[in-house]
Amino acid sequence: MIVKLFGADTSQLERMGTLMAQQTPGPVRHPLTGVATALASAAAFATSGAFGKSLLIGGWSPGAVVMMRISLAALVLLGPALWSLRGRWPALRRNGWLVVGYGLAGVAGCQLAYFNAVTHLSVGVALLLEYLAPVLIVGWLWARHGQRPRRLTTVGVGLAVAGLLLVLDVMHAGSVSAVGVMWGLGAAACLVLYFLLADHVGDDLPPLALAGGGLLVGALSLGLAGWLGVLQMTRGAGRVSVGGAVVPWWMPVLVIALVAAAFAYVAGIAAVGLLGAKVASFVALTEVLFAVVFAWLLLSELPTLVQLVGGVLIVAGLVAVRVDESRRPVPHLDPVLARPVPAP
Repeated sequence: MIVKLFGADTSQLERMGTLMAQQTPGPVRHPLTGVATALASAAAFATSGAFGKSLLIGGWSPGAVVMMRISLAALVLLGPALWSLRGRWPALRRNGWLVVGYGLAGVAGCQLAYFNAVTHLSVGVALLLEYLAPVLIVGWLWARHGQRPRRLTTVGVGLAVAGLLLVLDVMHAGSVSAVGVMWGLGAAACLVLYFLLADHVGDDLPPLALAGGGLLVGALSLGLAGWLGVLQMTRGAGRVSVGGAVVPWWMPVLVIALVAAAFAYVAGIAAVGLLGAKVASFVALTEVLFAVVFAWLLLSELPTLVQLVGGVLIVAGLVAVRVDESRRPVPHLDPVLARPVPAP
């Protein structure tokens, strides 16, 4: 979930790009390449649920699965992250506490909660619960900052809530694990923290540095928790079942670390550069669809018809919220100070 679903277009960098576009020819976009890259990122992220659950079914604890995924991905992105920081080390120091918060909440906390949810729920339902984060942000901004949602956002929230009721199948008590739902909502809460933290990261910090630094912080924090005995790190079976085939445990680990983490983050960053944050964030919603397909193909796991309808409503609600947010006026920048100023 590297692309922001809510508030991505409020960054100062994009506002500066808007001002520059009014004065000089803008950068050449590559829509087809950008869409393909964004779809590849969404599909890559979506593989984590199915391949990760194969390890969980094989007796591996969520803590061990997340630890292996984050640690390996951090090693892969360490070099590119350091390269992106050449000459920009002061930016890392200025944003140090934000990178730490991103690593603890957006990486370690979010993934740990998600894999715990997958232990009790289907992959699709768990991911839909996590994707309720933008709806939670709307409530937070209203309660904390008095930013009352506009009509389209209210409609989107209503659709998402209605979809959630269908996904949880509330008409049939006990059909959905309450523990799994709590973990899924916990993943959504961690994603909210990621959004709020990422919105305050300075534009001078390279995205690869944020991703690599967050993965490193997440891996170190989980390793410390496991060493202290706070987090269970249980090793499961040496061979697990994936798509009807029995494979060594390290094969799904490589997929969730290299494909669903390292590649997915880099592809997501590239997609934003090719499409812009607004369009890329819409394409990122296809992760839910990819996750359902992978869970069906590899785990023979498919939500019920009612839950599928609920999932469509949730996605429609998120799209409505995102469309409404993208319509907010972009403040102009003082060309000298490069700071937001009231629009004329």
